Amino acid sequence: MPQKKDTEARANHARKGGEEPKAQGSIRPLFAPLAPSLQLKGLIVTVTINPAIDRIISVDRLAFEDRGYILSRGEAAGGRGLNSSIVVNSFGAPTLAIVPSGGSSGRRFEEDLKRLGFPYVAVPIKQAIRSNFIITDKHGLTVKLNEPGPHLSARELNRFEEAVETALPKAKWLLLCGSLPPGVKVDFYCHLIRRAKAHKVLTYVDTDGEFLQAILEEQPTVVAPNQQEAEALLNKSLITRQQFREAVERIQRMGATYGLLSLGSRGALITDGKSIHEITPPMVDAVCPIGAGDALDAAFAWAMTQKNDFADAARWGVAAGTASAVLPGVSFANLEQTRAVYNKVEVKPLL
Repeated sequence: MPQKKDTEARANHARKGGEEPKAQGSIRPLFAPLAPSLQLKGLIVTVTINPAIDRIISVDRLAFEDRGYILSRGEAAGGRGLNSSIVVNSFGAPTLAIVPSGGSSGRRFEEDLKRLGFPYVAVPIKQAIRSNFIITDKHGLTVKLNEPGPHLSARELNRFEEAVETALPKAKWLLLCGSLPPGVKVDFYCHLIRRAKAHKVLTYVDTDGEFLQAILEEQPTVVAPNQQEAEALLNKSLITRQQFREAVERIQRMGATYGLLSLGSRGALITDGKSIHEITPPMVDAVCPIGAGDALDAAFAWAMTQKNDFADAARWGVAAGTASAVLPGVSFANLEQTRAVYNKVEVKPLL
């Protein structure tokens, strides 16, 4: 079934694959127009320090040691924070995405950014940003292959931090999403959390579990690992419902104002240390779950700017992730589609 135009935030700007252009030299930082949209209440700034050009391939089926046939292919600017900005923008809220861009792929990456329709800052780096490969079939089976990413110099990282610092006075939330490139230490995220706190900006962190312990020492507003990231952080397997509950409570006690444990199709658990809520989505037939966590991150922050209710914000987040997972390819549900699922999401306080 064809997707509606307003649900194709990423798929609409995907391009057919082809030869890479020759390197164009250094890329100037690009500041899309920041006014008047960034003067609105509730600006959500997203940081994607390790973005990619996602090369998306749809096939009839994925099977071990057997052939499949390519149905379509394309490419689009990708990255977890960037994906979250796509969702925030589709909800009609102000957002600013901050990304690095450089190398032979930088110009193509920025051409895709321009098509997304919201402001961004592209900080120039010398090396090319990475390419990721996403292969998905008609039955919802998906494989994602990621390159590690470029090496950033100390000067490039400083320029990136300065770009974030410039945006913070107008921001309500700072979302730090995704992996760190090779050689970039977790201190990078820690520095940004400190800068955000100095401006009284709320922080939301969704990154690899191995980095979360140091990040939690900075007491971010929200830390939102998935099950695998939580297991890496806590160095234990999480299998039962009771173990999920104990895990999210422990994560919150480690330093976050809110601990949010994302459990994919099973929903999420969230706690502020005083109460804990289980968020359960309706049963759906997922087509492509990649990016559902990014939609959750975005919708949570968006909902907190509308009403300061962390359990309700988690409900919106689970709804956005669920609504996005039923769409083909790597695409995201809009506000109308998310609201339809939100009405079916259950929120249960746990005693």
